[in-house]
Amino acid sequence: MMYGGLLGGQLCLSSVHSPCSSLHIRLAEQKNTDQEGFSSAWAPREPLPESQEVVTKSQPDMNATKGGLVIFTANSNPSCMELGKRIAERLGVELGKVQVYQEANRETRVQIQESVRGKDVFIIQTVSKDVNTIVMELLIMVYACRTSCARSIIGVIPYFPYSKQCKMRKRGSIVSKLLASMMCKAGLTHLITMDLHQKEIQGFFNIPVDNLRASPFLLQYIQEEIPDYRNAVIVAKSPASAKRAQSFAERLRLGIAVIHGEAQDAESDLVDGRHSPPTVKNIGAIHPSLEIPLLIPKEKPPITVVGDVGGRIAIIVDDIIDDVATFLAAADTLKERGAYKIYVMATHGILSSDAPRLIEESAIDEVVVTNTIPHEIQKLQCPKIKTVDISMILSEAIRRIHNGESMSYLFRNIGVDD
Repeated sequence: MMYGGLLGGQLCLSSVHSPCSSLHIRLAEQKNTDQEGFSSAWAPREPLPESQEVVTKSQPDMNATKGGLVIFTANSNPSCMELGKRIAERLGVELGKVQVYQEANRETRVQIQESVRGKDVFIIQTVSKDVNTIVMELLIMVYACRTSCARSIIGVIPYFPYSKQCKMRKRGSIVSKLLASMMCKAGLTHLITMDLHQKEIQGFFNIPVDNLRASPFLLQYIQEEIPDYRNAVIVAKSPASAKRAQSFAERLRLGIAVIHGEAQDAESDLVDGRHSPPTVKNIGAIHPSLEIPLLIPKEKPPITVVGDVGGRIAIIVDDIIDDVATFLAAADTLKERGAYKIYVMATHGILSSDAPRLIEESAIDEVVVTNTIPHEIQKLQCPKIKTVDISMILSEAIRRIHNGESMSYLFRNIGVDD
């Protein structure tokens, strides 16, 4: 790519029929066929606000820096490799040669089939239904690259698994911390992820973590694909997601509504371990002179909607959509309050179990998720599910890290609460 830029700077001035002209024609034809061979996903217009700096400059050769670049996909499931192919296509490189498979005894085996010595290795891992298998695939591949003398090993994990288990639940464990420690111990030197369930998960790592945001893509989808979005209201299905809803509403200059009551899915105060000892007083275990006051148990009020949704388009926003029961309950409540169209926007579409069937039979008109998690089967089961492609920002993050450029450009206008 950089070679093409030099041709454009030196040869285009000498002749109209120079090799530069044919080079630009070939590049234009390549751009037009960029997305061929992939499943349908809504892609943002060019240029995206986060990528304007990229398209105004000639793209550098990705292998120009010392050590080169290698991109691997650690998934043994072919359906999970699509995002890696999109990223490699945008960067103009081929995926690295590696074999990842399960043996007859269900052990995971990884065989790297090219040299990674002294190179920057980026391992793209998306989550399938078998979460534990993809975790082992990632750890084994990271360790294999480490023992093969890779210069740096960067994990590209758009959806961080076990991210919901980031707080102590009674006598449980903080599994996110355990997984972070395992990745660092295996040899990971950098992590690229997207919309962590809790931003505090970054503190579980002792390596740099870039927590990218999918909100610019979802906001652009709202502006371009939802007719009359100016008549919409951003809805938080529980007080826990009110900050995210507020961020969307302020950027779109729209109103906000919050659903509060029995149908909410907020994490209770029991998850942080403060009720780890039984709440019932045990007279034999407490000194007679001590009277420890007990916390009054919570009682959820009847479901209410704070905000006006009558005659409006309701857009429910969240970071993960997995068990859709709370989204269905929120949609029914909004319909009762007068909303005439209901959208659900989320970054990670896990959509497990019979979620597609429930969405198809519900009052929800459209569910919009990104391709951080493959969900092609769910889309065949439910036409209401739409996909937004986020490979652009991931490929740009890889390019900047490989070339030693600042990542701050990808975090412009992102506040502490976003």
